Amino acid sequence: MQEIYGYELCRWKLVLVTVGVICSGGFLLLLLYWMPQWRVKATCKKTTLKDCEVVLLRTTDEFKIWFCAKVRVMPSLGASPLQNLDPIVHKVPNGHTVHFCESAAEENKNYLKKYLPTPWVENISSTIRYFTHHSVKYFWNDSAQSFDVVRGLDDSTFCSSIHNEHSRGLTKEMRDYRKMFFGINEIAVKVPSIFKLLIKEVLNPFYIFQLFSVILWITDEYHYYALAIVIMSVLSIVSSLYTVRKQYVMLHDMVAAHSIVRVSVCRRNQEIEEILSTNLVPGDIMLIPSNGTIMPCDAVLLSGTCIVNESMLTGESVPVTKINLPNPSEYPKATGDEIYSPEAHKRHTLFCGTSVIQTRFYTGELVKALVVRTGFNTAKGQLVRSILYPKPTDFKLYRDAYWFLLSLVVVAGIGFIYTIVNSILNEVPAHTIVIESLDIITITVPPALPAAMTAGIVYAQRRLKKIGIFCISPQRINICGQLNLVCFDKTGTLTEDGLDLWGIQRVENARFLLPEERACSESLLKSEFIACMATCHSLTKIEGELSGDPLDLKMFEAIGWILEEATEEETALHNRIMPTVVRPSKQLFPESKQATDQEMELFELSTTYEIGIVRQFPFSSVLQRMCVIARILGEKRMDAYMKGAPEVIASLCKQETVPVDFESVLEEYTKQGFRVIALAHRKLESKLTWHKVQTINRDAIESNMDFMGLIIMQNKLKQETPTVLEDLHKANIRTVMVTGDNMLTAISVARDCGMILPQDKVIIAEALPPKDGQAARINWHYADTLTRCTSSSPAINSEDIPVKLVHESLEDLQMTKYHFAMNGKSFAVILEHFQDLVPKLVLHGTVFARMAPDQKTQLVEALQNVDYYVGMCGDGANDCGALKRAHGGISLSELEASVASPFTSRTPSISCVPKLIREGRAALITSFCVFKFMALYSIIQYISVTLLYSILSNLGDHQFLFIDLAIILVVVFTMSLNPAWKELVARRPPSGLISGPLLCSVLSQIIICLVFQTVGFLWVKQQPWFERWTPESDACNILDATNISSAHSGNETLDDEHNIKNYENTTLFFISSFQYLIVAIVFSKGKPFRQPCYKNFLFVTSVVVLYVFLFFIMLHPSELIDTSFELVCVPYEWRLRILIIVIVNAIVSVCLGSTACQWK
Repeated sequence: MQEIYGYELCRWKLVLVTVGVICSGGFLLLLLYWMPQWRVKATCKKTTLKDCEVVLLRTTDEFKIWFCAKVRVMPSLGASPLQNLDPIVHKVPNGHTVHFCESAAEENKNYLKKYLPTPWVENISSTIRYFTHHSVKYFWNDSAQSFDVVRGLDDSTFCSSIHNEHSRGLTKEMRDYRKMFFGINEIAVKVPSIFKLLIKEVLNPFYIFQLFSVILWITDEYHYYALAIVIMSVLSIVSSLYTVRKQYVMLHDMVAAHSIVRVSVCRRNQEIEEILSTNLVPGDIMLIPSNGTIMPCDAVLLSGTCIVNESMLTGESVPVTKINLPNPSEYPKATGDEIYSPEAHKRHTLFCGTSVIQTRFYTGELVKALVVRTGFNTAKGQLVRSILYPKPTDFKLYRDAYWFLLSLVVVAGIGFIYTIVNSILNEVPAHTIVIESLDIITITVPPALPAAMTAGIVYAQRRLKKIGIFCISPQRINICGQLNLVCFDKTGTLTEDGLDLWGIQRVENARFLLPEERACSESLLKSEFIACMATCHSLTKIEGELSGDPLDLKMFEAIGWILEEATEEETALHNRIMPTVVRPSKQLFPESKQATDQEMELFELSTTYEIGIVRQFPFSSVLQRMCVIARILGEKRMDAYMKGAPEVIASLCKQETVPVDFESVLEEYTKQGFRVIALAHRKLESKLTWHKVQTINRDAIESNMDFMGLIIMQNKLKQETPTVLEDLHKANIRTVMVTGDNMLTAISVARDCGMILPQDKVIIAEALPPKDGQAARINWHYADTLTRCTSSSPAINSEDIPVKLVHESLEDLQMTKYHFAMNGKSFAVILEHFQDLVPKLVLHGTVFARMAPDQKTQLVEALQNVDYYVGMCGDGANDCGALKRAHGGISLSELEASVASPFTSRTPSISCVPKLIREGRAALITSFCVFKFMALYSIIQYISVTLLYSILSNLGDHQFLFIDLAIILVVVFTMSLNPAWKELVARRPPSGLISGPLLCSVLSQIIICLVFQTVGFLWVKQQPWFERWTPESDACNILDATNISSAHSGNETLDDEHNIKNYENTTLFFISSFQYLIVAIVFSKGKPFRQPCYKNFLFVTSVVVLYVFLFFIMLHPSELIDTSFELVCVPYEWRLRILIIVIVNAIVSVCLGSTACQWK
């Protein structure tokens, strides 16, 4: 949702802004570039949306981000792309048909009038206004007085209308007219030029500030540090450009791989035309080739059947059978016409980006599909948009960092004013006042801060790479340190792909037999149980290979039978009830064994034993079962076979055939995490003919069945899954499953992997949308009693959710831990109609099944809205949006998902999740340490310079250089090297800088440094030998005349116009240099998130070397070093007193740092 405001250009405002830009040296232009709302308000005046030239958009979420877009005008014959143009489209007087193309639409209206007949002029006189935002066009809707997205045939189109009005196709004129509105059918990902990316990166406020600082330093002849900052900035910019462009190229290549194909469309005159897919518009009739294709748009199937691989959308690499959309007008007994929706009618919809593997058609009928959505409006387009334009990731550290910097700016402002006032009072030249007052700003807000903050992230990125985790968004590493919830995809992430058959347990005479491991034994070959396994499935052959649901595939492979389908030639010659045939392989038949009399009575065997599948009622997640009607070759009567959820199957069977211990046996299997499927059979009446079977209602078949037994399937978890989840739980990191698979499997796996403990209760929230005047409602059911509850009598009173669920045992007063589970349809209804329940449901929701890609993203956003830091781990392209939106997205695939995901694991194992969180925590703590250290560095130097400004002195260039390069940069880049702690602990690092412990830590160190520098500054003035330093000063009592004369001659040659050489400068230089090293040690935190600092060899070595060097130049002065650093000679006694100040300072800092301000 977005707020929208209209503006039109104001010439006098534009003139004022131009003058302001010139007077500010271009700074105003930069400010307007950073703030689009200021830019529009500064150059335009507000007007109505109907008359505006520019629109200002603002998101309604917590970020309140502003965007602006230019409104364009397009001449058009009509106001809507889907209106009927029959009265308008005809031949013009010269006999040529007028074609409207996109390029013509952009031409001047008068140009179009030259080629249109007089009656059309009035139609052209109206124009349509539109703007483009985030790859979507918004057109002006005069009736609604607002800008709206032009929808295709997926909006308010009835199913009957699709067959009766839209199935005839479009004329070329209508296609051209619609193309003016919908544009080219292409999901275009433009790769920005390096120059454009460079400009965008360089205009970042931090780099602008660095440029200002560098210019100032060069002016002040401080060349070395300026060069160091320039080198670091260039390296940072190059690295950032490479990463960003690489991401664009990868996304472009992924999208462009199959975006343009040649397709055949059926025109209104029944002419078949071959065109490029870029020319498709909603309303075109597309012919699906028999050998398959990549869908370039979203289309609803009008005729024929398609087998489609939808892994791009669902993550499940199981081929799905798509059937044509039923025509309500052909079924008089139908409940009524309904509005077509791609989500509600997805069994009839071919989605963009999915792969049509093969098609089936009958009696020469073509497989036709009606295009309903194109371009960025398609399912794939929306997925790509979510990657291109993700919502910003809010992270408290970065918000607090800006506030902290703002406080430093305030401090800098105080120093700026103080410097100007003090310099004016002391009659300092204007040039020096400008340089020194601006210099105080660059001291307080260190330009090296971005590079320093990046160091820890770069080191963490390098460590992640060593353990096989690649990162394309380094800033996300810090955020991963805060993760307290991780969403996992199921298939291929938590579990191995597919199911394995554990065994079967048959029923005879209403009693369970012992479990059997093998289902392909000779004794069972002709049994009804095996016949059910052989026929009751949705398998099909694709290029000679069996394909379909993994459960069906494992079940069929376990019996060792063969499936044969009618060929295209056979289906073309016969009608659509040509059956699929299954039969045992020859190896299963006993070679020299006569059948028993009983078997002969049951199955009148011929030389070959085959079963034909006459009718199939596909699996329904609502009914939780599927059913087939089959006939054994040679039999007169047909059989009905059914399989599904055990409770459902048992309820549809004759009670005398269901074992008494059915519930206890089933509970035993489900507790062990098995997926249990029940089978049932019924002999149908002989009066049921083949043709009657094709029209019979499934309810008439699915009753009075004989219960035959159970199939026990095992959805094997990956070996590391339980261990990793246990580690996450111990670290107080919540885990959630979000999958495209069905609910029962998802709950079973969640229990099996420890996501849901055995004693925990699972409540299924079944949300129903408004229907027939009834309001939307939610039914609540315990998962284990789901099938026994009806919608009219929910298992749980909604008022009892979620606070009154207690153990049934009154002795145990502890509240039950419960988990909500829901599917994608329920989640969508709850988001739309029960917004107040969303926080409650996501706080306790553990299993989210049958989730579409955009719903996964919505779930991540909902979790973020209740203050979770969300990680997402998946391996499919359907996870792309969620991986991008999550605070930390980890792809276990190096294919599509890795394009959107900030992190990609080389090994497809969730063991990368705790590793990433550990490294994230280490990087986050490093960022805190570095930020605090850089803040103290700024304040320490600010204190030194401010004290020296009071006596019109300053630090020397080489002193600045030694502090900035030798101490600060060396310490910053080595203190960031501490590796992560070896295990995840139950507490998280603080999320922001503005918290009690951190502020206490920083403020206490600032006060300590201020006190000891002030003590040194004032104490040196109290010394008996102190005087205003001049080249003739002799505080060290040097009596050697030669030395005196040489010193005099040397000093006379030196020009100390900045008054660098004095006793105060020397004292503050030594004290402040030690203070930088002291706070570095105090802030270099180790356990429990990083390894101790003493294990950081480079940091320890650097600090020791710097300490030794400082002690050496302080206690054993060298003329060469003193001259270079512009230090003056002070008595040895005073050097020892400085040493005492430094030691006391260190003791106080370390004690306060380790006791008063611990991590909370």
